[in-house]
Amino acid sequence: MLHNYNHPLRLSADPSRVVVRPFHLAWQSNGAEPGRAQRLVSAVLDMTPEETRRQLADVLADFEARHWQTRRVFMTRYEQIVTLLGLELPDIGDEKRQLIGAYFCHEYSYAAAALMNPSVVPHPDQTGLLESTRILVSLRAVGEGHISSIAFREGLITADGDLMLAPEPPFATATDAPDTDGEYQDGPVRVFRHPDSTLSGTVIFPITPAQRNGLEDLRLTHFRHDDGRTEYIGTYTAYSGREIQSELMRTTDFRTIDLVPISGAAARNKGMALFPRKVGGRYMMIGRQDGQNLFLLTSDKIDEWDDGELLLRPVYPWEFVQIGNCGPPIELDEGWLLLTHGVGAMRKYAIGAVLLDKEDPSKVLGRTREPILAAKDQDREGYVPNVVYTCGAMRKGDKIFMPYGVADSSVAFAFVPIREMLAEMA
Repeated sequence: MLHNYNHPLRLSADPSRVVVRPFHLAWQSNGAEPGRAQRLVSAVLDMTPEETRRQLADVLADFEARHWQTRRVFMTRYEQIVTLLGLELPDIGDEKRQLIGAYFCHEYSYAAAALMNPSVVPHPDQTGLLESTRILVSLRAVGEGHISSIAFREGLITADGDLMLAPEPPFATATDAPDTDGEYQDGPVRVFRHPDSTLSGTVIFPITPAQRNGLEDLRLTHFRHDDGRTEYIGTYTAYSGREIQSELMRTTDFRTIDLVPISGAAARNKGMALFPRKVGGRYMMIGRQDGQNLFLLTSDKIDEWDDGELLLRPVYPWEFVQIGNCGPPIELDEGWLLLTHGVGAMRKYAIGAVLLDKEDPSKVLGRTREPILAAKDQDREGYVPNVVYTCGAMRKGDKIFMPYGVADSSVAFAFVPIREMLAEMA
């Protein structure tokens, strides 16, 4: 294993990070009586102005300081409710509107259980920087019900190679989506970052039935198309609670974000990672199609993938149980650097690296005989012990900057010299 190149910064799960989310009730009546939602609206309408004001004051005393523009959120939710119920209400006043909206919201702690499995890309805004690089880290946040969402953290790698993370905003906001009050169908869906929310304060939650129990392990890459256009594309696992499928997250600016299911045989598996450009005129991915080995996948369509060709089998003891990718390949002069994870005895996870031929990535030029990073000492303890795991790194000068999850509980950072990593390869 290489020397310790860990940075002292660490991100941990934080139950105080909360967002306001819609609270869903049954909408339809049974024919004889109104549904629960209708009855709840009627109950607020029946309140006296004094009782309405008192109840709303209690709600705001508990929650207004914990969320961004809380009153506006309640008003927006009220408009959604009356539209979904088909109500035409008289001028009931803002206090009743806000209180109705509050009854159809709830507070959700999106990172209370765990924070893990990060990836990193250059930030879309590099304004005013010369040798420093602004970065964007994606994070898998796990909250109530063990539901995973996608969170972000902005930062800067300075000219002298140090890491600085932007302060976390006091409020977090969920991305907006076309409102159907939870009645989404499977398929592509577009979400929007609120115009006043920073990326560090933005959370993407599951939307469709296929995603119901989580958006897991986003592997982001800054993709360059043949015509020079760039796009941020990430692969992630959508988990319904029973089944998994791979999907794409696509955006040019992290303002408008598309979540797109992948079709084809390969989509039934986890852990797909996209090359940052076409190779030989085709899109390429690394995937684990059999639960044990790594495969090279090729396609003419970025959202349609079938089974590929075997690329790597476990060879060394630290990876005997299985190997998988740890994010999109990184282009070097020497070839494509692919970070991998291996699972060994006692289900201990470690991170290694492979070098693939730049023109023909099916050719393996070398692989590390020992892990470049493995769980040890305090990094062994956590929600899932003995695990280190990353979903994507990036090059910064002569080093690989790698955020990585520790025991499915926190996120650490390392700068690993490329030269030393290549020297460890057989």
